Amino acid sequence: MEVNCPTCKEKVVWNEQSKFRPFCSKRCQLIDLGEWSDEKMSIPAGPSKESEQQAMPDIEDIEAMLAQQEQDFFKS
Repeated sequence: MEVNCPTCKEKVVWNEQSKFRPFCSKRCQLIDLGEWSDEKMSIPAGPSKESEQQAMPDIEDIEAMLAQQEQDFFKS
């Protein structure tokens, strides 16, 4: 089977003799690694921790909600 090198698009035979597969050479492999380490490439992920924290209510909002509860709400 043949695939294209992700870096230079040269044809690469996909077998056990292809030491750098899916890359055609060590050079292309290192170029790709450098792009990942410089964050030029990334895998999309879910929301960041920062956006999760922004979605949480402020302590004042929580206190207001608790104040609206019945007094026996906190007794168990």
